[in-house]
Amino acid sequence: MAFEYFIGSRYLKSRQKTGFISFITVLSIAGVTVGVMALIIVIAVMTGAESYFKNKILGVEPHIVVRNYDGAISDYPDVLGKLKQRAQVESAVPFVETQGMLRSGSGMSGAVLRGIAPEYEGTDVMGLSESELAEKLAPAEIPDKDLRMPSIIPGKNLAQNLGVKKGDTLYLISPRGMMTPGGHMPGMKRFHVSGVFTSGFYEYDASLAYIRMDSAQQLLKIGDAATGIGIRISDMYRADSLAQGISKDLGFPYWTMDWMEMNRNFFSALELEKTAMFVILTLIILVAAFNIASTLIMMVMSKTRDIAILKAMGATTRSIRKIFVFEGLVIGGIGTAAGTVLGLAGCFLLKHYQFVELPGDVYYFTTLPVEVNGVDIAVIVAAALVICFLATLYPARKASRLNPVEALRYE
Repeated sequence: MAFEYFIGSRYLKSRQKTGFISFITVLSIAGVTVGVMALIIVIAVMTGAESYFKNKILGVEPHIVVRNYDGAISDYPDVLGKLKQRAQVESAVPFVETQGMLRSGSGMSGAVLRGIAPEYEGTDVMGLSESELAEKLAPAEIPDKDLRMPSIIPGKNLAQNLGVKKGDTLYLISPRGMMTPGGHMPGMKRFHVSGVFTSGFYEYDASLAYIRMDSAQQLLKIGDAATGIGIRISDMYRADSLAQGISKDLGFPYWTMDWMEMNRNFFSALELEKTAMFVILTLIILVAAFNIASTLIMMVMSKTRDIAILKAMGATTRSIRKIFVFEGLVIGGIGTAAGTVLGLAGCFLLKHYQFVELPGDVYYFTTLPVEVNGVDIAVIVAAALVICFLATLYPARKASRLNPVEALRYE
């Protein structure tokens, strides 16, 4: 062991004439510990929330959407054939999307209607298989009138706003109606509520409803055409580059949009909040770093005679600086290690026992989502150690510039 580290470790272990410096050292370690622990837990919760929202959004939205500037895609079977030739494309399904007004016996609400075709392989709505979707969206039989009523699956909050449940009837008012002598009359169609879906994302649950693709085509009067094609790929984080390639291959009038672009504002706000929390909680470590600097300054003042003797015996300025930098890094390292262990333990408890409950009508989730990311942990540990290292520079510089003659003059 180099003599600088040997002397530094002796200084840390030696009993002071007064316990004040030791007490500040303990406070410094505790401050770094609390700061690192809080950072790890908060950033893990923020990362878990981001992953939660991604999973919920992608449970409803495809990775890439292909649309046509003209509105309807009449040749969608040919486009599907081209898309499925790409190696990264797992599924490509057509859909018809429109807006309308839903009316029940107790309320009325605007809604986004998405017409899907369960017979296409890869049609995925909240994890339901093609057969389950086909069963839910199958036309409902009305025995007394010998009629077949098309089915609809509204979101949970939309159904609550309309006051309907499974088995009830909804009326869809479409702006595309017919011209009469009295003017334009909106069209109206009756639907059977065959189920209610829950995505866990309020924007979708309060505004989206699924119907069969042929029913949506009849509402828009577009024949056998689609308004968009949803694509799911093997690596969702490469959706932007793949979307650009698809747009280039299909050419005008087709255009594409990936899931990151569709939800850019939302995820940018999450990322900004995560960064803000990192900066705010880092201030805890910064306060602890000031304690480390104070501890080292007082230690330099109490070890003036020792430093002078070391320099008189030939210790260089660099060696003296190393001694106190080593002491500060040991204090910061102990606090960082303890904070990391406690932070990971806290994340484990929050993830597996979920003893923190949140009101579902206020937050998107009822328990804290926790996801520990190795890169985040490495950044937090590195930031803590860098702050502690910077806190040692001034006291170490002050100690290294001590004049041994002046220090030993009155000894």
